[in-house]
Amino acid sequence: MKQYQYMGSRRSSLSHPLPEALVDRIAARFRVLGEPMRIRILERLREREASVQELTDAIGVSQQNVSKHLGVLFAAGMVGRRKHGTFTYYRIVDQTVFELCEQVCGAVQREFDELAVALEGARR
Repeated sequence: MKQYQYMGSRRSSLSHPLPEALVDRIAARFRVLGEPMRIRILERLREREASVQELTDAIGVSQQNVSKHLGVLFAAGMVGRRKHGTFTYYRIVDQTVFELCEQVCGAVQREFDELAVALEGARR
């Protein structure tokens, strides 16, 4: 059994190849994060918890759209919610989503850097 390091600090003792059920779960998690609006919502919730209305105002989309995406994030266990009067407040409950986003952002930055170097070389 091989051990792999994921996201810098955690060790996994999963056997490889991964079991099909686990592959399906991983793919489902990436599908949840594959929607730009959900990334925007998560980025806004990184600051502090917020109501649907606050998220709607901050992101500039319809309440129905925000609610739909919050439902997906909630079902995936990435956000939690609490009721306060007539409002429902959402917060991040799975901080690993940000670790994953940081990993992806780092890869995108490296791609941009490599492209900039290539373009600079082409100008000479």
